[in-house]
Amino acid sequence: MNGMRLHFYASKRPEAQDAWSVLTKRYGQYDEEDADVIVALGGDGAMLDSLRRQFEGGKPVYGMNRGTVGFLMNEFGTDDLPDRINAAERAVISPLRMIVRDVHDQEHRALAINEVSMFRQTAQTSRLQITVDGKIRMTELACDGLMVATPAGSTAYNLSAHGPILPIGAGLLALTPVSAFRPRRWKGALLRRDAHVRIDVVAPVLRPVAAAADNQEVRDVVSVDVQEDRRRLTMLFDPGHALDERILREQFGF
Repeated sequence: MNGMRLHFYASKRPEAQDAWSVLTKRYGQYDEEDADVIVALGGDGAMLDSLRRQFEGGKPVYGMNRGTVGFLMNEFGTDDLPDRINAAERAVISPLRMIVRDVHDQEHRALAINEVSMFRQTAQTSRLQITVDGKIRMTELACDGLMVATPAGSTAYNLSAHGPILPIGAGLLALTPVSAFRPRRWKGALLRRDAHVRIDVVAPVLRPVAAAADNQEVRDVVSVDVQEDRRRLTMLFDPGHALDERILREQFGF
């Protein structure tokens, strides 16, 4: 792509801000709406922030690691950036749509790239009823929390809660409990990507629960509905380091 128009987005980390200064001087800085590609500088948080900004625009995002873990990022480098982007492999993902009803009968909507999660707000165990595609699958799960994770998010909090790692093209969602107490041995479920998951809070006033779409939180929840959204988001990765390859390597402990 000759004359590639780039928009650089940087996290607040000093390393990311320094990289932004160097790269914008070298390649210019187009307005986000006029750019061909968004370049995210920072850690995985910067990539997620950049992707959220493209829920409507749909522009591809190429990340370079100026943060800590950087699982979703490419290696940082200042040379030949347009060539690297032209050669990049694409990973297309879909967010989850969360619809929450709270104890005040207010509705809240948000989109999640990694996961929709629910957590107890107090020391009392949360009690949740799980319905999938209109059929109650579990009348009461006693736990610290529960999440629905996308393949892109399966290596994030879902993995730390001992949920399964999902390949990007698997067409699945992970339903994963956090510290399940009853049923004690329940490890979660794998669902089709088009599944409609509804989670109702048992005794929401006595045992308050919060819900979050990634980092967008709603408290005092009565129910949460989760489905895959129709939007498509595109991440760009250097050849040989595509997201599906990284996920596969994660399954083998690399």
